[in-house]
Amino acid sequence: MSGGKGFFTDTTLCIGCKACEVACKQWNQLPEDGFRFTGMSYDNTAHLGASTWRHVAFVERPMALHPDQDGAFSWLFSSDVCKHCARAGCLESCPTGAIIRTEFETVYVQPDICNGCGYCIVNCPFGVIDRREEDGRAWKCTLCYDRLKEDLIPACAKACPTESIQFGDLDQLRTHAEERVEKLHERGLKDAYLYGARKEDQPGTEGLNAFFLLVDQPEVYNLPPDPVVPTKKVKDAWVSMAATAAGMALVTVASILFGGKGDRS
Repeated sequence: MSGGKGFFTDTTLCIGCKACEVACKQWNQLPEDGFRFTGMSYDNTAHLGASTWRHVAFVERPMALHPDQDGAFSWLFSSDVCKHCARAGCLESCPTGAIIRTEFETVYVQPDICNGCGYCIVNCPFGVIDRREEDGRAWKCTLCYDRLKEDLIPACAKACPTESIQFGDLDQLRTHAEERVEKLHERGLKDAYLYGARKEDQPGTEGLNAFFLLVDQPEVYNLPPDPVVPTKKVKDAWVSMAATAAGMALVTVASILFGGKGDRS
């Protein structure tokens, strides 16, 4: 079996060119999203979906260095993608076996098996996977599974001109990412940190196989601060329900025993 593969997206290197979006659509023959005003700055795709498997976000924020300048802002760019979670809610909730873990440790939806039930959609903590209106089936990033099988890198990573999107062995990517954060800290960018690189960082998903370097809070990039796969809470829910049931049973028994004595007196 091949080693785990994934993405490291360094948002400090992203220039918002959307070359990754175009390459993804071209290679995977995805339909266009429409040329309409979305109200999202220069972003016509707006978010990830069934026909957008890579999405470059344009984030405007006030310029902290010049608070006295009214209307001044700075840009943050981030190329978002399916996280291929180490523990994937979509995979665990799929009733047909359409979603599988590949030999590369990526999460893949088999379109010929998907029945469009939508369970995967409500169980993705990142809101990534979605159904296409034309056929009702669920679609998302495959991490270019067909290219990986031919020993080629994913189309988005190949097209990125600044190497903001880096593809490779997960262990090597994590080591490189941690070194990158240290260098940025040395250069004065103390806000730089990794999102989802290791299980300890995100126990709710047991880590991401497509992780990010950020310089602001996750919410700024439309990422959840503490994502949790819903199925991870099932055990706790059963334990809580069992404890509640046991407590109610004790109350019932006590009321019968002590309530009965009160009637006889």
